[in-house]
Amino acid sequence: MAAWNDYNDAKNPNVIPKGTLAKVRLTIRPGGFDDPSQGWTGGYATRGSTGAVYLNGEFTVLEGPYAKRKIWSLIGLYSPKGPDWSNIGRSLIRGMLNSARGLSDKDVSPQAQAARRINGFADLDGLEFVARIDIGTDTNGDDKNEVRGAVTRDHRDYAQLMGQVSAPASYAPQPAYAPPQPTHTPAASPTPFTPPTAPATAFPTGQPAAAAAPDMRPTWAR
Repeated sequence: MAAWNDYNDAKNPNVIPKGTLAKVRLTIRPGGFDDPSQGWTGGYATRGSTGAVYLNGEFTVLEGPYAKRKIWSLIGLYSPKGPDWSNIGRSLIRGMLNSARGLSDKDVSPQAQAARRINGFADLDGLEFVARIDIGTDTNGDDKNEVRGAVTRDHRDYAQLMGQVSAPASYAPQPAYAPPQPTHTPAASPTPFTPPTAPATAFPTGQPAAAAAPDMRPTWAR
């Protein structure tokens, strides 16, 4: 423990340590800038005073010791200074999609390629993934957390951080439900009962004949 009068190792408690992995949710703070020719619609993008265009991301930590903490980072879309910033932004979005959709970065199958395509920035708003938290500086030169990368399923801690639990090796899918079958064997159908025919002289002329005998077969055999 540091001496009470030595403050050389004191750190800002509001800054999450560099390299921390955490499950986060991205919320895009709309900037109202659209450029349909670039596919930037819905008012999600922001255009800065320098002409740079970006997504203003708010990342909320969902679980772990830093749950509910918020991190603000910009995701570059365009810079008048060159393509570097937009390429960094594209790489971050690719990582986020890989992480959120359980893809390996090495997966180049048609299904994986389709999963890395979006219809618009609305598909990113609310995305949950595992972020690698970094430390940068704000406009005043003070330390601040940033999200510069995402962790994919290739990482050994990915499943645990995403809250996924693998099924045990002995697990097997249960068969579809089938109604229970009867356990007894039905008896053979008895010979239908035929009432005897009374002689013609058994009843006086005009007297009604006797009612037919009831059907003695079991209900299931009728």
